[in-house]
Amino acid sequence: MIDNLKSQMVALVSLQKVDSEIYSLKNELAAKPLALEAIQKAFEDKKKNLAYLQQKLLDLQKSRKERELELGTNEESIKKLQGQLYSLKTNKEFQVMLKQIQDAKADSSVIEEKILVLFDETDKLNKEVENENLKLQQEEKLSSEEKNKVDLRVKEINDRLSVLNSQRKQAVEAVTAKMLSQYERILQSRDGLAIVSVKDNSCGGCHMLVPPQVINSIKMYEQIITCEVCNRILYIQE
Repeated sequence: MIDNLKSQMVALVSLQKVDSEIYSLKNELAAKPLALEAIQKAFEDKKKNLAYLQQKLLDLQKSRKERELELGTNEESIKKLQGQLYSLKTNKEFQVMLKQIQDAKADSSVIEEKILVLFDETDKLNKEVENENLKLQQEEKLSSEEKNKVDLRVKEINDRLSVLNSQRKQAVEAVTAKMLSQYERILQSRDGLAIVSVKDNSCGGCHMLVPPQVINSIKMYEQIITCEVCNRILYIQE
């Protein structure tokens, strides 16, 4: 009984080493889609920012053209008023027309100031769009490289899992059905860690104190001993 249980525990420890790696790799694999999603989102955010700047640039250019058309219309109006100026018969009419011309010229001056401001803003935004475009190209390259790294790692994990699953099939053959059932039940409920060693009188799983009498029971190999706190199977490393 002692030798049989002891050999079973040794087999379980070997199985746990395989299962621990499988559990770790599966967790890593499960996180990869989120990693890819984060990479894609970061790139899409950059694209949105560029699209926003490009739209802002188009709006500025449109506004500038509208002001230029307004200026052109105003200048035509001034020329028309100036052409009529000397055909007026009374001084009062002349003064009224002169005032209209002065007001139109003042409006043109304001419009010209707006156009100059828009030119300056457009020039700055053009440079910003160019810089953002370059950043986006670099970001696209980096995103592609990161995606390739993730894809490569996924392949590595799947290849390793294939090997580990084969090793697991061999490892479970050395464990009885009853013990395997207990082990796998704990494995599922304790984050892939079902059997742990006792170190410095503490459980290797939850790190709680293991009483001396429990340690003695483990060494006797009369029955499977589990931690009173986390329920993991306990063994003594020899």
